[in-house]
Amino acid sequence: MAVRSEAAVMAEDTEFVRFWNDVLGPKFIRFKHVLVDGLSRHSAACLPKLPVRRGDAALDVGCGFGDTAIELARMVGPEGHVLGMDCVDAFMEFGRADARCDGLTNLEFRRGDAEIALPRGEFDFVFSRFGTMFFTHTVPALRNMRLALKPGGRMAHIVWRQREDNPAWMKAKEVMLRFLPEPGEDAATCGPGPFSMADPEKVTAQMRAAGYGEIAFERVDTRINMGRDVRDAIDFQLALGPAGEVFRVAGALAEQRRPEIEAALAEMYAAEEQAEDGIWMNSSSWVITARNPG
Repeated sequence: MAVRSEAAVMAEDTEFVRFWNDVLGPKFIRFKHVLVDGLSRHSAACLPKLPVRRGDAALDVGCGFGDTAIELARMVGPEGHVLGMDCVDAFMEFGRADARCDGLTNLEFRRGDAEIALPRGEFDFVFSRFGTMFFTHTVPALRNMRLALKPGGRMAHIVWRQREDNPAWMKAKEVMLRFLPEPGEDAATCGPGPFSMADPEKVTAQMRAAGYGEIAFERVDTRINMGRDVRDAIDFQLALGPAGEVFRVAGALAEQRRPEIEAALAEMYAAEEQAEDGIWMNSSSWVITARNPG
């Protein structure tokens, strides 16, 4: 299959992809230590149990900084191959550097958008950690992931469960909404949002519409690191996640009320678990697995 040029891919970028590269990308890089160290607890809970075999070809959709793609590359071994794809160029540079340091030669990173196109019929296993929740066209993107599989191939994706089961994200937003309004429908956002796939019934219907079979859900509850200390955690919540979106969209009003917001967040974090390696809070995800019937 011919690989399109970088210029061709860039020309197809949606407004959503440009928002990730221009607005969210630099913030994710600033807080890479929180995002990778925290979110890795959810993937670590499921990756060893997933049907990935030595010699497999695997695809990591929305691979971000590449840590899960690197783990998959170790699982498939030198006789296998892993392709990590993400729509944010800057994220994958970290993955490429880490793969070089680890001496992995069976791993490739490539710019791509699952909502537009993925390779067809090449993979035994397709994976995504906290990426599918942001699809603006969920069923077509999930279908592209299925079509990337060989007949009988397996997939797994991790998504956040309900808001009430994720105080790591929602407590800060609740604090923020004491001072700022909820973003309007016309606000530029990261997509449908982190809790868009929390409902198993809805997601099962989406995956069936995309052609999957043997769909199953497994709950993972774990505490995640929200920052090295209170200052780091506050800065993270002002930049990213549901609270960060409220703060960003509020603009000048948010800056005007920043001292009050920061004081309220500091009070909230003072009541949370603080360890030598940072602040830890409860979170909950679904590991959703399925099969491509062929």
